[in-house]
Amino acid sequence: MTAVSDLLIVVGARPNFMKAASVVDAARRAGLGCTLLHTGQHYDADLSRVFFDELGLPEPDISLGVGSASHTVQTARVMLAFEEALRVVGPRVVVVIGDVNSTLACALVAAKERVPVAHVEAGLRCYDPGMAEEINRRLVDHISTYLFTTSRDADLNLRRENVPEESIHLVGNTMIDTLLRFRSVAAQRRTAEAFGLRDGHCVLTLHRPETVDDPERLHDVLAGIAPVARVAPVVFPMHPRTRARLEGTAAERLLAGSGFVCTPPLGYLDFVSLVDEARLVLTDSGGIQEETTVLGVPCLTLRPSTERPITVTDGTNRVVGTDPTAIAYAAFEALEETRDGSHRIPELWDGHAGERIAQHLCAALDVAAVAVA
Repeated sequence: MTAVSDLLIVVGARPNFMKAASVVDAARRAGLGCTLLHTGQHYDADLSRVFFDELGLPEPDISLGVGSASHTVQTARVMLAFEEALRVVGPRVVVVIGDVNSTLACALVAAKERVPVAHVEAGLRCYDPGMAEEINRRLVDHISTYLFTTSRDADLNLRRENVPEESIHLVGNTMIDTLLRFRSVAAQRRTAEAFGLRDGHCVLTLHRPETVDDPERLHDVLAGIAPVARVAPVVFPMHPRTRARLEGTAAERLLAGSGFVCTPPLGYLDFVSLVDEARLVLTDSGGIQEETTVLGVPCLTLRPSTERPITVTDGTNRVVGTDPTAIAYAAFEALEETRDGSHRIPELWDGHAGERIAQHLCAALDVAAVAVA
């Protein structure tokens, strides 16, 4: 295999795009040759195309177009398609991001082909073995050569699992790079105003299979939020998976009550604008816990655990689970809080994580880095 690119950077699902943007930009400015590959795990325009348009990501050099399927089928499709792409590109390092199926599939193929893997957002753990993302992130960490972490607790997790110290690099959070870069641009969208919301609103997101695929759990979550929606409008940009699971259910009838504002998935800039002005965010997403921490917006995580405990210890996040009474109590309590700007920003969440990753990879590949400051 003859290397024709320093880095083959993989994106596949909505969370990857925000995290990849600063890595691609910093790597290219540092003088690293980059090939961008989109697996097509998220192929809907609302979940994919809009992020390339808004974040300034270059058009993918390679698109695999694998589409949606079960975890097993989707992972297998990505592996089969990625194997051929890897041989064509012949990179020196494959860069994978986060914990989605594409992350695991491409990391496995690279490792079997003896191409070093760099894992961006390594070391996160919620210790729930039933969560697909937990399986993905654990496996990827243990076949990666370069592990780029967002926080010191992630470093500690890796050390406990006997990952070599020289492989672990605390760099900060690339998702926050993108948030800080585009926050002022997003504010100009005035998304809340466009929805006719002028007296304060909440934001809800639900997409994880363990939440939305269980009809009883999904109903419980929405039942806990319904009283909140009667006090402050709850904007609910709905993931396609969630919309499909709601059709014809009692949970769907809950949404018909006043106070819920259901929308299709929003673009990145509109969503950041909406969250930045929110009184409260309720979510089962990991990345949104990080964004609200930096924006100073109270966040309730609708899961029994989080792989991002720093958003609780240093940020604005609180893990409340899926019990409707607990959700409602915590939500009303949060609505009484005043945003005074006194929240802490986690270490190195300063907008320069992508640059640190680029510098590490330049050193590892013996590439004379161009200044990226």
